[in-house]
Amino acid sequence: MPSNSVTVRHAAVDAPLLLLVYGVARVFDGLDGSYDPGTLPWTIGHLAFFGAMVLFGLLAVTVRPLVPASARPLAAIAATMTIAGVACFLWTTTGDLSPAFQQARPLPETLQAAGPLLFALGMLTVLGLLVAARQAPTWSPLLFGAGVAAVIIDIGFLPFAALILLASLAPLARPTRGAAQVPPTRHTMILN
Repeated sequence: MPSNSVTVRHAAVDAPLLLLVYGVARVFDGLDGSYDPGTLPWTIGHLAFFGAMVLFGLLAVTVRPLVPASARPLAAIAATMTIAGVACFLWTTTGDLSPAFQQARPLPETLQAAGPLLFALGMLTVLGLLVAARQAPTWSPLLFGAGVAAVIIDIGFLPFAALILLASLAPLARPTRGAAQVPPTRHTMILN
């Protein structure tokens, strides 16, 4: 059974944790009733979101070896969808952090709408392929979808959604998928 790479294990945990940082920073930024660009919580939150999106993209690409060879073309398509969604998020976040960039290179509205959809569908497909390959539990894509839905319902749910996403990806943080490795007993050593 293939082993999860260090990159997969860290990205599966670090991406949702950075989203949690963004969600908490957003709560602190909004304590005065407004979200002010350039404040410390706003900037920390946006940088954390940027990092989270990079890690989600990395995760979508690096789980490919965990999928059977016959499903790898679909995994490549799903990773491409995820990367396209991530690129839209990164473009928007860069524009938020740099008004000059936003004015010089605004993201078209169609891509602003398509980005989150591509990201969610790509990640759900990746997780579905991992479920089919018995590399992730059935509930993993369901929880991921619930986390995405929570943010769609209200961006204020982001800290809660980040915890849901963390739970959905936590199984990928284990070094090896599947059953626990049991040390050989005397009886199995004789048979081998």
